[in-house]
Amino acid sequence: MARSSLAGHPGFTEISPEVGVLDPDAFDVALAERPDETLTLLVDMGKATDEKLRAAARRLAGRVVLEIGRSGRVTRRGIGRLRAVPADRGGDLDLDASLGAVAEARAARRPVGLDELTARTWARPALALCLVVDASGSMGGDRLAAAALTAAACAFRAPGDHAVLSFAAETRVLRDIGSTRPPSAVVDRVLGLRGHGVTALSGALRAATAQLERTRAERRIVVLLSDCRATDDHDPVPAARRVPELLILAPESDHEQAAELAARSNARWAPVAGPSDAPGVLRSLLGG
Repeated sequence: MARSSLAGHPGFTEISPEVGVLDPDAFDVALAERPDETLTLLVDMGKATDEKLRAAARRLAGRVVLEIGRSGRVTRRGIGRLRAVPADRGGDLDLDASLGAVAEARAARRPVGLDELTARTWARPALALCLVVDASGSMGGDRLAAAALTAAACAFRAPGDHAVLSFAAETRVLRDIGSTRPPSAVVDRVLGLRGHGVTALSGALRAATAQLERTRAERRIVVLLSDCRATDDHDPVPAARRVPELLILAPESDHEQAAELAARSNARWAPVAGPSDAPGVLRSLLGG
């Protein structure tokens, strides 16, 4: 994006007073005063033709997005934890923890019962999330910023058990449900998305459901960031109904199709007024 095009954004000349320069202090002031416009500007600066400005903007965008995403409340980690249970409930026998029971049974000259032995088993994670980002049509700075912020919020909400997909005609995996890819790398991939093609929503929802089938989480949720205007020949409702739990974040100015899909598929949805609104809307739909 040329500097002349960026100059149309409010505050651009203060944030970037000269070629190749990004003033972080001026950015912080603008972010506090105009969060949505400033986040959109920062994402657009990450596509600037000015190489130095582009690199600085991408670095700053990654940091800011992660800071905002982290401000949401974090659940316990989704990768699961080993916990002790009586051996009659399954799991792997913990020999060290069972020695006392074995010794007591031997002293009493009786067989040791399974319920007296200790086993270790994996606790189920509380929450798994699969974020699905609509990358069809035009991906402007505001949509990219909202997507990146939502990806960061998902990462901090379910650190070990979350996936991120993007879709247009085809679905791309930006982070697999079993991946160890850090939030910063995922946010950078989201910020690099370019809008194009048709909206194959049904296929994206099926791919998201397949991701969640691989987790042991008690609660498995697909978070769909889209206006839900499918433009291929497949009705998304059957795929949406097969999602364990579907939450839709739709643009405030274009949410009619999202509301209709939610009503027909027993999903919940909410409008997103601007990029900075996305993490709070997600928290609200998740229930706090």
